[in-house]
Amino acid sequence: MKKDACFELGHIVKAHGIDGDVLVFLDVDNAEDYLDLEAVYLETAQQLVPYLLDDVQLKGTRVIFKFEDIDTPEKANELAGIKLFLPIEALPPLKKGQYYLHDLVTFEVIDHVSGTIGTVKEIYNLPHQDLLGVMHPKGEVLVPINDDIIRKVDLENKQIHTQLPEGLLEIYTEES
Repeated sequence: MKKDACFELGHIVKAHGIDGDVLVFLDVDNAEDYLDLEAVYLETAQQLVPYLLDDVQLKGTRVIFKFEDIDTPEKANELAGIKLFLPIEALPPLKKGQYYLHDLVTFEVIDHVSGTIGTVKEIYNLPHQDLLGVMHPKGEVLVPINDDIIRKVDLENKQIHTQLPEGLLEIYTEES
C-alpha cells in the first residue's frame, strides 16, 4: 500500500496490559466509526506494513488494539510511537459541505487583505495545530487551520478564504 493512497489514523501510544494489547490514539472525530477494523497499516522503515487485528475496544475515551501475533508486553512496546494508516476509501462518508483536510491539497488560498497567497501543497498534522503548507512564489507559507483564520472553504471552486493574522505572511515572504 502506498502512503499517498492512505490517511493517518493515529498512532500507538504504549503497551496495555500483559497480553500484547496496545493503547492507541485515533486522530478522528468519532472513534466508534473504527471499531470494526480488521487490519491497519503500520509505518515501519518508511513502509506501510499491514497488521491484522484480533480485537478493537473502546473503553471510555481510550482505544485498545489487539494485533494478531503480538502477544507480549515486550512485543507491544516495540510498536509504541508507530503511526497507523488506513486506505482513503475507509474514511466514513461526509455530509454535504463537509471535507477532510487532505481534500484541501491543491486548493487556492485567498486572503481577504493580501489576495491570492498560493496553492495548498501539503497538510501538516502537528500535535497541537494542523497547518496548511501553501506554496507562495517566495516559498512555503504555513497557515494555521482554525476558525479564526480559515473563514470559508469553497469546495466547488477549490478555494480557501482566510483572514491571516497581521504579519504572518510577511514572516515567510520578506527577505531578511
